[in-house]
Amino acid sequence: MKQVAEGVWHLDTIPMPNAVNAFLIGDVLIDAGGRRSGKKIMRQLEGHPVTAHAITHAHPDHQGASHEICEQLGIPYWVPVNDADAAEDPSLIRTRQPDHPVARFYDTIFTGPGHTVDRRLVEGDDVAGFKVIDTPGHSAGHVVFWRERDGVLVVGDVLNGMNIFTGIPGLHEPRPYLTPDPEENRRSIRKVAALEPKLIVFGHGPPLKNPSKLASFVAGLGS
Repeated sequence: MKQVAEGVWHLDTIPMPNAVNAFLIGDVLIDAGGRRSGKKIMRQLEGHPVTAHAITHAHPDHQGASHEICEQLGIPYWVPVNDADAAEDPSLIRTRQPDHPVARFYDTIFTGPGHTVDRRLVEGDDVAGFKVIDTPGHSAGHVVFWRERDGVLVVGDVLNGMNIFTGIPGLHEPRPYLTPDPEENRRSIRKVAALEPKLIVFGHGPPLKNPSKLASFVAGLGS
C-alpha cells in the first residue's frame, strides 16, 4: 500500500499495478476490486484501522470483495443511494449494463456477492473529510469523493487514467460498452473538471498530478 496524499493510500486489487485500484482515505476503504481481491486487500490493510467501506459505484470491479471485507472487518457498507439496490442485489448490475461481450465478461469474472447497505450516500455527505459529489453516467449512482482543501479527487470511473486493455497511462472516457449513459458521464467529467483538482486518483490507472492534462482533455471532448 502506497501513500499518495495526506491520509490517502493506494491499494492494488489485482496483480497488475494500477489496473484495478482501491483507496484508503482516513479510515474508510473506497472500492474493493473483484470477488477474488479480498485476501490481497486485507494483506495491504494490515496495521491500518478501517471503520467503514464505501464504493464509488456498484460495478463488478468495485464491489467484488465488498461483502468479504465488510464481514471480515465487521464494518458498515456505504453505497451511493442510486446504486444501493444493485450493491445488495448484484444481478441488477448485469441488467443495467450495455448488452456487450466485455460487460458480460466483467460480470462473470469480477462480480461478488451482495451485501446489506448500511448508509446510502448522497451529494454533500462527508466521508473521512471528503465531500460526496454525484457523477452519474457510468452507473446511475456513481459518486466521486472530493477534498477541497488540497484538491484531492477520488474519481472512480468517471475517467480512466489508463487504457484498460494496454495499460498505457493517459486520460480516457470509460468504455461505452461498460457505461449505460455515456452522454451523462461526459457531463460528469465536466463537473469534476470544474473543481480544478490538483491530484486525481482513478479506479483504473496511476494518479494524475498535472491539472493541465485534465483541462486539455475536457477541451477536446465532443458535445
